[in-house]
Amino acid sequence: METFKNHCFSIVFLVICSAVLSLAHPEVQRHKFVIQETPVKRLCKTQNSITVNGMLPGPTLEVRNGDTLEIEVVNKARYNATIHWHGVRQIRTGWADGPEFVTQCPIRPGGSYTYRFTIQGQEGTLWWHAHSSWLRATVYGALIIRPREGEAYPFPKPKRETTIVLGEWWNANPIDVVREATRTGAAPNNSDAYTINGQPGDLYKCSSQDTTIVPIDAGETNLLRVINAALNQPLFFTVASHKLTVVGADASYTKPFTTSVIMVGPGQTTDVLIKGDQPPARYYMAARAYQSAQNAPFDNTTTTAILDYKSAPCPAKKGINGPKPIMPVLPAYNDTNTVTAFSQSFRSLRKAQVPTVIDENLFITVGLGLNNCPPNFPSSRCQGPNGTRFTASMNNVSFVLPQNFSLLQAHQQGIPGVFTTDFPGTPPLQFDYTGNVSRSLYQPVPGTRLYKLKYGSRIQIVLQDTSIVTPENHPIHLHGYDFYIIAEGFGNFNPKTDTSKFNLVDPPLRNTAAVPVNGWSVIRFVADNPGVWIMHCHLDVHIAWGLAMAFLVENGIGELQTLQAPPPDLPIC
Repeated sequence: METFKNHCFSIVFLVICSAVLSLAHPEVQRHKFVIQETPVKRLCKTQNSITVNGMLPGPTLEVRNGDTLEIEVVNKARYNATIHWHGVRQIRTGWADGPEFVTQCPIRPGGSYTYRFTIQGQEGTLWWHAHSSWLRATVYGALIIRPREGEAYPFPKPKRETTIVLGEWWNANPIDVVREATRTGAAPNNSDAYTINGQPGDLYKCSSQDTTIVPIDAGETNLLRVINAALNQPLFFTVASHKLTVVGADASYTKPFTTSVIMVGPGQTTDVLIKGDQPPARYYMAARAYQSAQNAPFDNTTTTAILDYKSAPCPAKKGINGPKPIMPVLPAYNDTNTVTAFSQSFRSLRKAQVPTVIDENLFITVGLGLNNCPPNFPSSRCQGPNGTRFTASMNNVSFVLPQNFSLLQAHQQGIPGVFTTDFPGTPPLQFDYTGNVSRSLYQPVPGTRLYKLKYGSRIQIVLQDTSIVTPENHPIHLHGYDFYIIAEGFGNFNPKTDTSKFNLVDPPLRNTAAVPVNGWSVIRFVADNPGVWIMHCHLDVHIAWGLAMAFLVENGIGELQTLQAPPPDLPIC
């Protein structure tokens, strides 16, 4: 009898253990994304927009740290397409990163490709978007990474969570907008609206009835996952009468700090807690431009959603006759002081593993430029300032994507003539980067030049804005890596004095750095992910102009330090 009891206990114990293990075991999630034309009505006008699964924004992916994703992307649109999983480390899975002609050839109309990758050691809010021309104007969505089963957030669990995706809308086909700008050499037309979860909100024509509503109840806490998916504009975001407690950014936890407004650059995400601690009513959430480029035209409209207390008294008539939500005060469009105070509040939650010994010390200028009109071009193709064409560069190299192979494919297969590895680690010419720059420095050199890094090398990069054409806050995104922002400041970086500002204890870990207007940021990371990784400005207009470069990180020793083989369904050019 005793033996039977023990045997039963063992079986029950095994069943319980296997159930617990299966709960904690990472999942393989499979999804299908169909890129297709969909009629979308915004601002009183219906147009065919490119969407994923007919949705704008596209589907939200919800995973846990450790899960694997397999996403079949079918391209039923008339344009080439790729999808980038913004901020996902892609350890050894560079083939799944997504930037067109960098890690893959595009998915042609009628083609498909399955992205396979694992989320490793990341928690918080990321997102996905097209990385081909201006498709990401409408092809984007949230990627939410929760802690592993049985693990908790490092802050009190909120009663509810709401994803807030900020976007940008054109009353035109965005591909036509960028193609026209490429033809004329001028800046592209500005957007007609900003959006919250795909909707412009109450302050635009024909938009009120579809305004995004975010519920909250008195006393409860809501976690807002704020993503800036706008193409070309950093955005201020605030909620009337409420404080926001920042707890994470770019899928990394931060030491909590409280603010009344946040600034999110394109590509960045910010997680904030909001408490239902105000009198029950309706309050506007609002976002509008932070415009750091002087005298450059921009979309100065404001998008809104409504924070709606469920316990608020019910109006007799909903809609336009209901009580008007309370409107917040937003910073001035050019309020760099607010942006600086906000960005300098970020700290990693715990002591950071910052590289202190540096193997590669790079200094990279980022900024715009103007190409002289080629002799064979008519004036209609040179509509930039004073008959020029807009361009952009890093260290005076304007990045040119290949057209017949992807950079990763050319590297992995040893195909000659696609790129060189002589990207300059310092500016070819030193000058007063943020002062009055000689017009002779306005015209960069085009090239597909990469910078080679040894596996495991410890990297420091000074990202220096320039005042060529106009200084501007540039959101610089590095694929395949997170990095520590150890300092930022204004003017020209001075290695003798500015190193005293370095935070090597708890700097924030990010994937996109908002380099201050007329200033600099210093970032550090360890090159422990082999592959070809583009680093570019996340203002899409600047990518087309060449504000990018790429790192070629060599394989290390053994399988775990080596890029995986390309998948059999990798698109061919």
